[in-house]
Amino acid sequence: MNRLTGSLTILSLVLGGAFLSSSCRRESNQSAGRTRPSISVFVKTQMDQGKKPNRLINEKSPYLLQHAFNPVEWYPWGEEAFARARAEQLPIFLSIGYATCHWCHVMERESFENDSIAAIMNRFFVCIKVDREERPDVDKVYMTALQGMGQNGGWPMSMFLTPDLKPFFGGTYFPPDTRYGRAGFPDVLTRIHDVWEKEREKIFESANGIITALREMPAATGGKIEGAVLDTCYRQFERTFDPVFGGFGGGPKFPRPAVLDFLLRYHNRTEEPKALTMVTKTLQKMALGGMYDHVGGGFHRYSVDGEWRVPHFEKMLYDQAQLVQAYIDAFQVTKDPFYSAIAREVLDYVLRDMTHPDGGFYSAEDADSPKPESPAEEGEGAFYVWTKKELFDVLGEDAARTWCLYYGVEEGGNAPHDPQMEFTGRNILYVARSVKETAVALGKTEGDVQARLISSKKKLFAVREARPRPRLDDKVICSWNGLMIGAFARAYQVLGDERYLRASRRGAEFVFNHLYDAPTKTLRRRYRDGESRYEAHLDDYAFLVHGLLDLYEASFEATWFVRAMELTQKQISLFKDDRNGGFFDTSGKDSTILIRMKEQYDGAEPTGNSLAAMNLLRLARMTGDDALLELGQQTIFQFGDVLMKQPVVMPAMAAACAFFLDPPRQIILAGMKQDPAMQRLLYEVHARYIPNKVVLLADGGEEQRQLAKYNSFLQSIVMVDGKVTAYICEDFVCELPTSDPAVVSQLLQK
Repeated sequence: MNRLTGSLTILSLVLGGAFLSSSCRRESNQSAGRTRPSISVFVKTQMDQGKKPNRLINEKSPYLLQHAFNPVEWYPWGEEAFARARAEQLPIFLSIGYATCHWCHVMERESFENDSIAAIMNRFFVCIKVDREERPDVDKVYMTALQGMGQNGGWPMSMFLTPDLKPFFGGTYFPPDTRYGRAGFPDVLTRIHDVWEKEREKIFESANGIITALREMPAATGGKIEGAVLDTCYRQFERTFDPVFGGFGGGPKFPRPAVLDFLLRYHNRTEEPKALTMVTKTLQKMALGGMYDHVGGGFHRYSVDGEWRVPHFEKMLYDQAQLVQAYIDAFQVTKDPFYSAIAREVLDYVLRDMTHPDGGFYSAEDADSPKPESPAEEGEGAFYVWTKKELFDVLGEDAARTWCLYYGVEEGGNAPHDPQMEFTGRNILYVARSVKETAVALGKTEGDVQARLISSKKKLFAVREARPRPRLDDKVICSWNGLMIGAFARAYQVLGDERYLRASRRGAEFVFNHLYDAPTKTLRRRYRDGESRYEAHLDDYAFLVHGLLDLYEASFEATWFVRAMELTQKQISLFKDDRNGGFFDTSGKDSTILIRMKEQYDGAEPTGNSLAAMNLLRLARMTGDDALLELGQQTIFQFGDVLMKQPVVMPAMAAACAFFLDPPRQIILAGMKQDPAMQRLLYEVHARYIPNKVVLLADGGEEQRQLAKYNSFLQSIVMVDGKVTAYICEDFVCELPTSDPAVVSQLLQK
């Protein structure tokens, strides 16, 4: 990135160093009939009050609609805005965020709702708003540019572009006035305007240099992968593991489920006990800490401290989906019901609060909500925190003493980290003592303590439901729905709750009803309020295929397997990089996206390439198709330099590498899925953690015929002696078939 840095040096001299350091890192990345704040109600209320909307009023994104009554003359990303910038030769101010972003709300209140600041913006800039969850392609280009400028990434992202969309300066959150050594937003705006008027050629030079540097960024280069890469990845995680509080590094701590998935696979492969300890310690501490919602279930986005005590309170669908998978995996490995209980609570939360009436899954709940004692004022976590007096008023003396001791409630509040003074006098629930320790301290039995905690939780949940709720981002994102479809499917396999299978199936049906174009067999990125919009990206295809394969293995309904195959072929045609291997994140059809990129970091979500590689390997083992196997291998090898040097950057790709290096078992079951004997065999399959496996059903009927179109081997699979039969195979070379669950158990233990 030397050319990019050099270009920024020129601009730094123009704008002044204080402006370049003015941003700070802020963030890393309903059921029908229940009372919830609605963006539609918000819009109607504003209109009824006679407020004049801007162009965002015609959008569907809750994030954009939140800004539809700002005095800023916002445009959505599109040709209307670009044409005006070109015609009037005005720079573009691009603001990117998302609906549940706390600091996005702060900057809106402080600057975008401020008439005088808005006047500067409207006079000197063409102002564009983008929802990063709708347009991750736009976000990725400019976030990469921002980070290349030497700044920390985060949202809100505030970028300044030339009329031809090239970035020349940016930051994240800007305060409304100069404070703490950071330039105020009005000062930034007026200074950039001055430079634009007086030193425009330098800006163009800088912008061209930035784009050139981005286009010349070294792509991932291929290389042969060896098993040692998995050992290297494990050791790198081991060095940063926190043995006291779990997780990796210090605060802030983010859930990164791809890491846990890799470590469990590594433990399964090597029997390294510490790999399992790193997973179980992290999952335990996360679920016992303040990052978990102990009253309503579900995980918050991340913890601002290293002890998982003080969360950033938004709840994201992708976190719920991936963490359910992690807790289910841990339950399979350890048999400890603690992990299955957490998974059930998270799934219940998603079913209750994050599910569209027609079956899709909503995106997120906000961190901020109206304060119960002052609804006109919002605060982060206001829906979730408690004063000690509230707890005693609701629960009564005896039950409240038990609750407060167990959950670490203090009279003056218990937040150990509160720089914004949000939680003074309030308590973030976390498990401060075990049931046993609480019982001893109170002179009660453990059974009595458990009963009181269960009863108290129900009472507090009812009270909390009457509070003003956080805003719901009710758009349905294709990729995140794929993750949730897979989580419900896996939960059904392991926990056996039919509700989970129904939820997974309904989620898939929703996607194909609302986000799929049958004539072209292509996906759309987002659905909301009757509108499907935006071309889907690599992660939409890869995440959905991943979920559909899990759903097939849970339901044995061949239609989901067929859909997964069709979408994989479409993914290959749209995104495959024929020159270097792997897949681009975007199709290249949108000329406003200046660079086709390949994400190389498995963060809060895995990269599209990581899940695409895993999908291709799974499909190859389900079909025997060597072309899919080779493409999966090529995708892994394309990121060989990353994996060999710093595999911790891409743990999901390392997991795919493990799947490739250790040929998985094909478990083929012959018989009817409703047969009790089949259920007994399936119990043996799903009772244990076997990450390198695929499961197929040969029912002798239409489902088997559909699968046989892709794998002729399945035509030969039949029941033996009229009994449900299991074939345990590697590369379709099978052990002797058996109908005995005990024998199946022994074979799977090998």
